[in-house]
Amino acid sequence: MIRNKKAQVRILEAFLAVLLIFSSFVVSDSLFTSTNISRNEGLESLGMQALLTLDSEGVLGKMIEEGNWTGIRESLKAVLPSSVAFNLTVYDDSGHKLNDAPISSNVLEGSELVCVEYLCASRNPRFNCYVLRLQLAVIK
Repeated sequence: MIRNKKAQVRILEAFLAVLLIFSSFVVSDSLFTSTNISRNEGLESLGMQALLTLDSEGVLGKMIEEGNWTGIRESLKAVLPSSVAFNLTVYDDSGHKLNDAPISSNVLEGSELVCVEYLCASRNPRFNCYVLRLQLAVIK
């Protein structure tokens, strides 16, 4: 009788081990699927935060008015992590592209892009409004 109880405990132990392994596969699959969604939301938040940081003292509007595209690129490189590639396009209030030189860090092809749009106003007496379109991707 003692041997039968040991065998029953071993069968129950094996069943619980299989159940634990199966449930870990199910949980890990759902975690990886939601990570891509949260990564995109994280990139959007990161991009908006970077633009807000650069525009907090009116520096971004001033650089746009001066046409200092390399300054904007270097500022974005400093604010964004090195694992994030970006491409910024600046438009005036009529929708015409202003930057003649590319404002980007790396090639964004083959990556999943996130686009952030930001409205920037200059602080000089002549009011100008700019639309900034920032595309972000994680470098793989």
